[in-house]
Amino acid sequence: MPELCFVLMPFGTKDVAGKQIHFNAVYDKVIKPAILDAGLEPIRADEEEVGGLILKPMFERLVLCRYAVADLTAANANVSYELGVRHGIRPFSTVLLFAEGGRLSFDLQDLRCIPYPLCEDGMPRDTDATRKRVAEALQAAQLAHTDSPVFQLVECLPTPDLAHVKTDIFRAVRYSNEMKERLAEARRHEGTELEELRKFEGDLGDVANAESGVVIDLFLSYRAVKAWKEMIRLKDRMSRPLQESVMVQEQFALALNRDGRGKQAEQVLLELILRRGPSSETYGILGRVYKDRWDAAVKAGQALLARGLLDNAIDGYLKGFQADWRDAYPGINALTLMELREPPDLRRAEILPVVIYSVKRRMASGKPDYWDHATLLELAVLGKDQAAAAAAAAASLASVREIWEPETTARNLRLIREARLRRAETIPWADEIEKALLNRAKV
Repeated sequence: MPELCFVLMPFGTKDVAGKQIHFNAVYDKVIKPAILDAGLEPIRADEEEVGGLILKPMFERLVLCRYAVADLTAANANVSYELGVRHGIRPFSTVLLFAEGGRLSFDLQDLRCIPYPLCEDGMPRDTDATRKRVAEALQAAQLAHTDSPVFQLVECLPTPDLAHVKTDIFRAVRYSNEMKERLAEARRHEGTELEELRKFEGDLGDVANAESGVVIDLFLSYRAVKAWKEMIRLKDRMSRPLQESVMVQEQFALALNRDGRGKQAEQVLLELILRRGPSSETYGILGRVYKDRWDAAVKAGQALLARGLLDNAIDGYLKGFQADWRDAYPGINALTLMELREPPDLRRAEILPVVIYSVKRRMASGKPDYWDHATLLELAVLGKDQAAAAAAAAASLASVREIWEPETTARNLRLIREARLRRAETIPWADEIEKALLNRAKV
């Protein structure tokens, strides 16, 4: 059975000095195949980090894996911290790399790193050459040359004896991977997904002592099948550090709201913002809580309550967009609700071009999907830009994957249309786009 090689790196797509770098592609095309070429088994650090919380399994693998690869691009705080832990306890067998054109922090500039080239779009270039260099470095690491600056500079530093705990930890790693495969299989049981997920949870035993990655995967699997009560119940079974992580708290609030417990969801999110500070995701979910309560108040004929909740929803979404201008989701929601307000919120004219720019930057950094085009469409309708709306509508209709996607966009356009009709405004070309979306949903 091959030894594990722990990978410390950013994940997803990150903006580094104004350039979007696709770190998942770096992992898939360079790091992972290089580790396999060296006869090792890769495991990524991000699989064990939830909401910025560095968890026990991550520390175990960081310390106990004989081999590690660290991508120092972007001076990621978690990666730097993890590398410090690694260098403090492991004298050798840590291979470092970074993207060409980037700058290492002062403390890391003297370390030997393998540079890798990038294309203009942030994807790795000349992957075979870099892959070969990383594989050779891992093979050379077997000769036990000291690469940790801590052990190079501090003489007679003792190395802890970790052999007695390796076997059980690495067995747990592979057990975790097997459990994740079982969970993926449970989600594929169309029609009986919930039953299979409940059975899986039962097999986990004490959830508080289960692998964090498996527990989070189960938590999000319940979300995928809209099992809100199961999400709420599972959260209470988690270990306390996992319960209190940002992502779990956000998704717990989402589940509470979908389960009809909006006030409790609001309280969870407000406390989270107080403790951890603002984020686009937290405020985005809070905006949705107020939006759902506004919708219920409208249907109940409670006009004054509805107006107050609509203002709260706008404020929540707007604060979410201000927390991270790159996340257009709360921005477009704020703008749509501003249009529905009576009278309309005058700030929408100022915010609209900023949200448009945010969406276009996201689209330029990766492969646009339906929601990118649909967001531009909704923004064009809000801005009464017929040419931009026509172009975005054509791209949206050609990018549909599921029928509920154009249905959702058509519903948003209907809300805008009805609000404008109440003000005696009509935009015939927007009505035609709405009809086209509904027709596409029937195909």
